[in-house]
Amino acid sequence: MLEHLARKWGRKEKQTEPAELDRSGKIPEHVAIIMDGNGRWANKRSLPRVAGHRAGMKAVKEVVKAADEIGVRYMTMYAFSTENWKRPRDEVDFLMKLPQEFLSTELDELIERGVRIRMLGSKNELPSHTLKALLEAEEKTKDNSGLQLNFALNYGGRDELAKAFSEMAAQVKAGELQPEQLTEELISSYLYTSEIPDPDLLIRTSGEIRLSNFMLWQLAYTELWFTDVLWPDFTREHFYQAIVEYQGRARRYGAV
Repeated sequence: MLEHLARKWGRKEKQTEPAELDRSGKIPEHVAIIMDGNGRWANKRSLPRVAGHRAGMKAVKEVVKAADEIGVRYMTMYAFSTENWKRPRDEVDFLMKLPQEFLSTELDELIERGVRIRMLGSKNELPSHTLKALLEAEEKTKDNSGLQLNFALNYGGRDELAKAFSEMAAQVKAGELQPEQLTEELISSYLYTSEIPDPDLLIRTSGEIRLSNFMLWQLAYTELWFTDVLWPDFTREHFYQAIVEYQGRARRYGAV
């Protein structure tokens, strides 16, 4: 099975892992990634923006493999925000086809690796073909126990919180909840991420240093790592750099 996977995924992980990476040490349980820079990558090459998005798919595959190899349990990738609907129509249409394209070529290998696929975000506005591809992937991988790969699609942190507060307010009004029950733990249970831990590490590419409405509640104590590398150029070596720096940080959660 391992040789079969190596042939299909072209694995060379042990040759490229930095010596500083401690597999027996502090591996983040949940890594979140803001995959930024696809458009700029294409512009630098005088290509249409959609070419950058397609090139970015290769980086997704490479980083998922790297995360799986070192024992990351959850990975959340910011694929399309609630604000991205403002982009040109042809670019939005292309982005809505990418999940179907990615999963049609990679799902078998992901299943063999034991990866579980989940979507985080609002399903209401998504095209039927996009939603169908994601739901089918969720169904086919629901019993897998390896890395859980979350695609944040049509996702916005403020939108997520607004929907959670609206649902809780309706239950308070109906007498199903009391105001004093609205604890941090309860609020977390109404979010898309209710069944998974908050991210330990957030990676953002392309040199931007902001959260862009991503997991605003969940990132309260997450370690942040930024790089100027554009997402299509992001490799497993860059991913390992982020993990090594994470392993060197002390997480105090407000203590000393």
